[in-house]
Amino acid sequence: MSRACSEGDDAAEGVVVAAVRRRSLAAAAGLRPGDRIVAINGTPLRDAIDFQFHAADDRLRLTVERDAGARRVHVTRRGGDLGVELVPPRPRDIATCANKCVFCFIHQNPRGLRKSLYVKDDDFRLSFLHGNYITLSDLDDAALERIETQRLSPLYVSVHATDPELRHALLGRPRHGAEILPRMERLARAGIRMHAQIVLCPDWNDGAHLERTVVDLHRLHPHVTTAAIVPVGLTRHRERLPQLRLLMKEEARALVATVERWQREFLDALGSRFVFLADEVYLQAGAPLPEADAYEGFPVAEDGIGLVRRFEDELELALSRVRPVTSSRTVTVVTGALYAPRLTRLLEPLTSRGVAAQVVAVPNDFFGRTISVAGLLTGQDIQRHLAGLDRLGDEVLVPAAAVRDADGVFLDDVTPADLARDLGVPVRVVEPAARALLRALRDP
Repeated sequence: MSRACSEGDDAAEGVVVAAVRRRSLAAAAGLRPGDRIVAINGTPLRDAIDFQFHAADDRLRLTVERDAGARRVHVTRRGGDLGVELVPPRPRDIATCANKCVFCFIHQNPRGLRKSLYVKDDDFRLSFLHGNYITLSDLDDAALERIETQRLSPLYVSVHATDPELRHALLGRPRHGAEILPRMERLARAGIRMHAQIVLCPDWNDGAHLERTVVDLHRLHPHVTTAAIVPVGLTRHRERLPQLRLLMKEEARALVATVERWQREFLDALGSRFVFLADEVYLQAGAPLPEADAYEGFPVAEDGIGLVRRFEDELELALSRVRPVTSSRTVTVVTGALYAPRLTRLLEPLTSRGVAAQVVAVPNDFFGRTISVAGLLTGQDIQRHLAGLDRLGDEVLVPAAAVRDADGVFLDDVTPADLARDLGVPVRVVEPAARALLRALRDP
């Protein structure tokens, strides 16, 4: 069993303060970056979840280790949070995945990348804290009891198929083969909300298998709040891996129609559309994206469900309020091959307001041309493609989704500063928000 899945060997080592917000309760109490909080009101802390759980009380007595000594820090809540940011868990403290999923993206990474890119987490704590998807297959009773006791909700669950034999095959026939539905039913009885994910692999879990999975999951609604269907991602680095293929355009169109039918049925029966389809499938199918209200608040936007609709609606609204710039400006906007045509059309109105936005679709040679999303672009692919263009303008904008880790590097360890040096043009990393993009386009 993966290390952090077992509660029996979880040492109470506390949590370390990374930052303290100015004029916060933590600052007033004297907490500092580097402090290790080992207990709250006498209860030892194992991790950030214990900290959140026990720090919810109104009166807190923190046991803090600082400079090899221990001290007590008292905090009285007056609403709001404490103003503390914690150091993220170390790789060795993260529960890793014992499965060998046939579609696992990490198995498709080329050699030579930094070690953190090969870590397969399957940690319920990261699912609760950050929305990471977990299989539930490795959890022991102690972990399940902790989820129930501390009400760790919502969780994000990689389901893929509810047929036990098919799911076992999709997970690579691991040593631990616990069925998914009994575990989800147990969590549902405890009042835990879950968002389910289905990575769709044509010829494996599509067709009747997909319908069975969706029907099985909908019976657990509202505890299973959503079921997200996302297409499998395949790189060119699949040596000695199972045979898989991508959706064809006709299949994508058929899937859109099927999901729309399910949504109508579920909306009548459950009061929710329940099942949602990744933006990538709509784009591949050439189908219109659903309107914003069809995403019911965008609960799984970070899974690529509704991100495009939300961004485009915000961008169109922001564009309607843009005033002409005082001096003309040309900017190169980097994105993936899949979204480039839509972004080009969206930014055309800026031309009449003094900003020429040159949208460049960068092909992904690092992972392979089948990968067409902006978040998986590498620095070397961006550099190679832009170096062949006649003019880059005043600045190059690259998507923040492609820049990883606190060091601010692309997946291949190239930095934006490296790009700027090689291209001879300033390079700016831009968050995937409409206002951030427009601000970067207009303002030097």
